[in-house]
Amino acid sequence: MAAALLSAATLLASACSSAGNASTATSAATSAGTAQLAALPRSTPSALVPYYDQKLTWRECGVPGFQCATMKAPLDYAEPGAGDVRLAVARKKATGKAKPLGSLLVNPGGPGGSAVDYLQQYAGIGYPAEVRARYDMVAVDPRGVARSEPVECLDGPQMDTFTETDMTPDDQRETDRLVEEFKTFAEACGKHSAQLLRHVSTVDSARDMDILRAVLGDPKLNYVGASYGTFLGATYAGLFPSRVGRMVLDGAMNPSLSARELNLQQTAGFETAFQSFARDCAKRTDCPLGAKGSTPTQIADDLRTFFQKLDAHPVPTGDPDGRKLTESLATTGVIAAMYDQAEWEQLRDALRTAMKDNDGAGLLALSDSYYERDSDGRYSNLMFANAAVNCLDLPPAFTSPEGVDKALPEFEKASPVFGPNLAWASLNCAYWPVRATGEPHRIAAKGAAPIVVVGTTRDPATPYPWARSLAAQLSSGRLLTYVGDGHTAYGRGSACIDTAIDTYLLDGTPPAKGKRCS
Repeated sequence: MAAALLSAATLLASACSSAGNASTATSAATSAGTAQLAALPRSTPSALVPYYDQKLTWRECGVPGFQCATMKAPLDYAEPGAGDVRLAVARKKATGKAKPLGSLLVNPGGPGGSAVDYLQQYAGIGYPAEVRARYDMVAVDPRGVARSEPVECLDGPQMDTFTETDMTPDDQRETDRLVEEFKTFAEACGKHSAQLLRHVSTVDSARDMDILRAVLGDPKLNYVGASYGTFLGATYAGLFPSRVGRMVLDGAMNPSLSARELNLQQTAGFETAFQSFARDCAKRTDCPLGAKGSTPTQIADDLRTFFQKLDAHPVPTGDPDGRKLTESLATTGVIAAMYDQAEWEQLRDALRTAMKDNDGAGLLALSDSYYERDSDGRYSNLMFANAAVNCLDLPPAFTSPEGVDKALPEFEKASPVFGPNLAWASLNCAYWPVRATGEPHRIAAKGAAPIVVVGTTRDPATPYPWARSLAAQLSSGRLLTYVGDGHTAYGRGSACIDTAIDTYLLDGTPPAKGKRCS
């Protein structure tokens, strides 16, 4: 699905990974000692009534057939009178004459991916015609994202410096440089978005979705979320279980894990995906790694050797800004291609030209797509919002370089190829200007209608065990398994998966228990 590259994962290794905000929602301790997300009261607090009663003014926008509006939500749900955030909403009205099913809210993940862009570029035109005929397709950019008062941090040249920084330091000087870049990034976010940074948690955005549900006139929320969007949807279900309609959580996260656990397990997920790529590559005559018939280990050794060469000698790319392909950028490019096996051919070509022809343009292009950098050197706010949400939702995975050093063997065991990079990337929240307000917790959403949780067995960014865990946590969870590669499953070519989800969205019948597709 087009959500794949919106679910960024390497800047912090947990770009698809975050958890709820205990300061804006009540958590209760379970007998096992794990926090449990508790439902909010069913009645709307009087201070929030004006938000729930607001009327949206729709206008034609951007793409023909789509309408846009601006919705208000309280900046701080604990103090609704302290100011508002203005959220960008878009919709495409149902196209059919059959009985409408209300609104279907979609979110592509991130955190930081623009749901409005996703709606206009994919969901609103690419979802099955039967679904679009019965539902108004709707999206809202979460607070801090894209058109919804975006978090701002570094400018283009500063981001170029940040993305090129060595993420596998070999000595104290390189470690100090990396720490300084993390601090610069965090300080810039604190300077440019000081007030907003305290109010971009997943719980805040889930509460915004309930306002949108009411404003749209829907008694229940129908929702399809991918990657981080599954955590956003599950959080909504935990807070408002009685208002859950037909909900699909595709590429599911596990909210009960700490940031360190999430990052480590995600690292193993990327290794699983790389092993699939390596086995496929070894069968092909155009594989630039190893030789035909090589084992995944031999291919991984070749790739690590290539990264080490780049660490010492970056290669030209022909970039008009003079950027060269560093080890960091090359690693990001490879990781970007792990999200979707359709990108493997492009990755083979990019590796071949970099390794054989000393031309890093292909890997740089993959890296730029991952970071959402355009040809003019401008970055979207994807990575800024990504860090802002993740660093607020969970305490940092590591609080010092010494902590990363101690954890390196474990991360390297999880992935000899990506482990060191992803371990050091996990240090970013250590220097965040706002303290985390969330904690790991379980989500039961007792009383919710059936919730379909989709997991892909070789998903790099949201490992399959996360889907199994979330489906087990949710009192009405129903696990749907795709045996295959890539990040998320709906709309990616499996007729079995698509039929199961479409049937659920259209008539409310969830997949059979234990259903597996390939």
